[in-house]
Formats: sequence, structure tokens, C-alpha cells
Amino acid sequence: MLDAQPLAFTAHAQARCQQRGIRREAIERILDHGCAARVCGADSYFLDKMGRRRLRQDLGAHGFRAIERWLNAYVVVADDGQIITVAQRTRRLRRH
Repeated sequence: MLDAQPLAFTAHAQARCQQRGIRREAIERILDHGCAARVCGADSYFLDKMGRRRLRQDLGAHGFRAIERWLNAYVVVADDGQIITVAQRTRRLRRH
């Protein structure tokens, strides 16, 4: 989804990744295979059903199982490409 730039995290996003135990690999996979929705002035990336299928095909069953527990997260990216925050999805994202 995003260009092949290195991921740029804000200090807030780095803290949230550590606090919430969301791995960088999972964030990269969500950005690569997920879909985006415009939420409150920023792009929110998450894995829908089709994104999970594409990811499972790319990684294989064993590779997918290794990171599956971190894939129920979403990543909020600002217009300048910085990752603002990451969190676990507990319900559907609100889209505006």
C-alpha cells in the first residue's frame, strides 16, 4: 500500500508499539497487504478478509500462523507518511 520507504514512527507510535506488543513485522504486513480507510483526517490501514487471504498465500500457512496474533491491529498513517499510532482492533473501524 505504501511506497518502499523505510517506516517512520512518531514517538507516540513507538511507545504504543512497545506498550501493546505489536511487532514491526506485523505493521509492515498490514501496510503491504491491508486496505486503507480515511478516518478522522488520516489513513487507517487494517487487514480485511481479502488481505488476510493474500498474506496467507504470500507467507504460507506456517509463516502466517507465526504472526497471526498481531494481525488484528490497525495502523494510522499521517499524510506525510509517518505512522501516528497502532492499536488492536476490538470492534469495527468507524469510517467518515
